[in-house]
Amino acid sequence: MSDLLDERTQALIAEFRQRYGAEPTAVASGPGRVNLIGEHTDYNDGFVLPVAIQRDVRYVFRPRTDRLVRIFSMEFGESYEFDLDNLAYNDAMLWTNYVMGVAWSLAEQGLTLTGIDAVMSGNVPRGSGLSSSAALEVSTAQAFLAASGLLGVLDGPTIARVAQRAENEFVGVNCGIMDQFISVLGAENHALLIDCRSLTYELVPMPRDAALVIGNTRASRSLASSAYNERRQECETGVALLRTALPAITALRDVTSAELEQHRDLLPAVVYQRCRHVVSENERVGQMVAALRAGDLVQAGELMNASHESLRVDYAVSSPALDAMVAAMRSVPGCYGARLTGAGFGGCAVALVAPGREKAVADAIFEHYPKATNIWPEVYMTHVSNGAQVVKLEEAK
Repeated sequence: MSDLLDERTQALIAEFRQRYGAEPTAVASGPGRVNLIGEHTDYNDGFVLPVAIQRDVRYVFRPRTDRLVRIFSMEFGESYEFDLDNLAYNDAMLWTNYVMGVAWSLAEQGLTLTGIDAVMSGNVPRGSGLSSSAALEVSTAQAFLAASGLLGVLDGPTIARVAQRAENEFVGVNCGIMDQFISVLGAENHALLIDCRSLTYELVPMPRDAALVIGNTRASRSLASSAYNERRQECETGVALLRTALPAITALRDVTSAELEQHRDLLPAVVYQRCRHVVSENERVGQMVAALRAGDLVQAGELMNASHESLRVDYAVSSPALDAMVAAMRSVPGCYGARLTGAGFGGCAVALVAPGREKAVADAIFEHYPKATNIWPEVYMTHVSNGAQVVKLEEAK
């Protein structure tokens, strides 16, 4: 039985019946994600290693015979209707733009969609850095494709690019591709190694006894946007200066640690630090893949710890809240390692934990983190989950 057929989906089905007076025909989901390692490497043509988590956005839906879309959001308590032939940005209900954007992006692929009636629900925390927007986009794409008899027409990477285009061009948020890729292509007990230059990818088996604890700092991320733009510019400056000695490079992805050290005198001190994080982080991703394949969770945890220190010292995107969260996680025997995940300054940290120690790590967070920050955190315990799914409800009975 699919893990989608749980009490949460049953509640959506009950809401659908009451709202539309009919039975939904299928349920679609798109999970959120957490990045194990590979932070701020994506826009430097580097490597990332995310996993899908056991939190998702899901739809129960039924195709219509016309081009009308009717959706009720359980979390927002709002209904919205639109015509697939008349898509326009909505300033009043921002979540609807992600839905319309996906419909627009699928149409841009040359696909003809049918309307749907749907009830939608998400338990990926918004604004936490766990990719609630990508989960919404991917689940929306799956629902539209399934309702329109188009499942299988697009491969996984194409669905991810459709979702990214919706966010970039319709919603107007300049996101990368990692979040959509892992939401579509994730697999249970596997991380996904993504080459952000070529968009090739590879599933990497996770040891089955590896568990994850995610701590949401609930701290302000107000500095993240401006710092993100600054860091991108500093990386581009580093590449331009390094090219005087290394003319073949086009991104920091092409630079080794040895080459960076050899030519560090070409760089201002701060630019050197930024480059050192990106170059070393790319190398850590490769080392992490090797550690996971060998089942060496101790080494994997040490790499996560080193990543956090690099993000804290060289990239300067941590914060007192994130450092307090990571310290609380690491205080527990059975926590192999912990690091901030996402852009930084707020959001979440992730810990790699021995089986059976998840609650101890969560308890340590609730004990220590509020004392250090005066903020009450949220904690999510998860194993590595599957990517997007569609289940026909008639077949599931």
